[in-house]
Amino acid sequence: MLTQKDIQQIEKKGIQLKEIEKQIAIFRKGVPYLQLIRPASTGDGIIVLSEDKITESSEYFLQRINNNLQPLKFVPASGAASRMFQSLYAFQEAASGNRGIENLLSDEKYQSVKLIFERIRDFAFYEELEKGLGSLKDKQGRIRYSEILSFILSDKGLNYGFLPKGLLKFHLYPEGPRSSVEEHMIEGALYCTNSKKEVKIHFTVSPEHLEYFKQVTAEASKTYGKKFGVKYLISFSEQKPSTDTIAVDPDNNPFYSSEGNLLFRPAGHGALLNNLNEMEADLIFIKNIDNVVPDHLKNETVRFKMALAGLLLKYQEKIFSYLRLLEKDPAVISDEQFSEISDFVQSVLCMESPEKAKLSKTSLSIYLIKKLNRPIRICGMVKNLGEPGGGPFWAKNPDGTDSLQIVESSQIDMKNPDQKKIAGNATHFNPVDLICGVYNYKGEKFDLKKFTDPDTGFISSKSKDGQPLKALELPGLWNGAMSNWNTLFVDVPVITFNPVKTVNDLLRPEHQPY
Repeated sequence: MLTQKDIQQIEKKGIQLKEIEKQIAIFRKGVPYLQLIRPASTGDGIIVLSEDKITESSEYFLQRINNNLQPLKFVPASGAASRMFQSLYAFQEAASGNRGIENLLSDEKYQSVKLIFERIRDFAFYEELEKGLGSLKDKQGRIRYSEILSFILSDKGLNYGFLPKGLLKFHLYPEGPRSSVEEHMIEGALYCTNSKKEVKIHFTVSPEHLEYFKQVTAEASKTYGKKFGVKYLISFSEQKPSTDTIAVDPDNNPFYSSEGNLLFRPAGHGALLNNLNEMEADLIFIKNIDNVVPDHLKNETVRFKMALAGLLLKYQEKIFSYLRLLEKDPAVISDEQFSEISDFVQSVLCMESPEKAKLSKTSLSIYLIKKLNRPIRICGMVKNLGEPGGGPFWAKNPDGTDSLQIVESSQIDMKNPDQKKIAGNATHFNPVDLICGVYNYKGEKFDLKKFTDPDTGFISSKSKDGQPLKALELPGLWNGAMSNWNTLFVDVPVITFNPVKTVNDLLRPEHQPY
């Protein structure tokens, strides 16, 4: 179906032709739903740490830091903040019509916007707003609604309609407002500092925002480097064009733009696996750009980050010791040792296989090596308070085993009553609070692309130039892209999860000063 011109366009993006063929095949056969077995819960897939365990694990993490462990903080930060302001854009559009703004603010549909104006002084960007406009009221004492909106959203003022979330002012302090990127840098100093007092942080950003990030982080590195006595090593990467996926028409044939070119689309945060795969660090902390809190609430986040890191390191050491044992001739490994390793895989790593008992020593050794010699991650899980998004479940794997997975709602067959019931009984939610170990027991880095489940992508309906199309997202970074990792879920406090999805979220108590 593809012309020579199409093939040249594909090659120019750095995509292999067989990958395009694979993507079109996925469109045609559809993405299979994941088969849920039951929700993961405390005592059944989710670990609850005692205070003694938190202290012990944190101390072990700090001990390993002193022994030259190299940690890294990895922050996906490429999204624009425009989604945060959808209510303001809708209000702005409605206000350009004949209806008066005061009448609009009394409309039930715009109560979130009304709250923004009522509490405008509670936003960290208020000082810049007031300074830029001089006064929020006109000579008649009326609020300058249209000018306030324009100043917030357009390049005539704060330009928040263009900037990424990372550069928006989230929190207010006596010394001034602070962006979420700065909050991540401070977090980094508190739990991600190596023995040389270096803080390594990597941000994935969009090309159009890169220079803005460089400018802000360079200035912040001076301020917070001096404050915490550390040296910041900040790096950036962009989502690679080679991870874009082809779009198709409703008949699953390649979609062409009005200019006659193949249409490609960004493949979601799953594409960032390539960026993560390039990171060189013993331990990688992953957390979304908008999940930060002011200083007076950081303590629990820092405490649990260190505890989870220490826990991962201890489990990783145990796995490495088992793998070194399994390297030997299976004949010299005792039944008790095989039993101990098998029990660890089943009860701790939560991978259940009904066929293990039937295997010979040699086959069992091969099976255990395959299950143990994988990247490892610990994922913090918070109590389910109704936030949209994925959660922790026991799920069926293609090889017939059961394991712990982070599952997005799009991966669940909600038309199946049994699957819908399992999803509805979830006790916990995925806040994207991960710590990863990406080296094997020989000190070699894993190729993370070998541990994904390619069948866990997501197909969505979109349009271009008025024509319907279908788009494909790659398996999500913390679900399908890490499907074949060794996974441990740990219960963490709700205070460690405070995302900012809309501008109104900045008015929550968790994002306000004391």
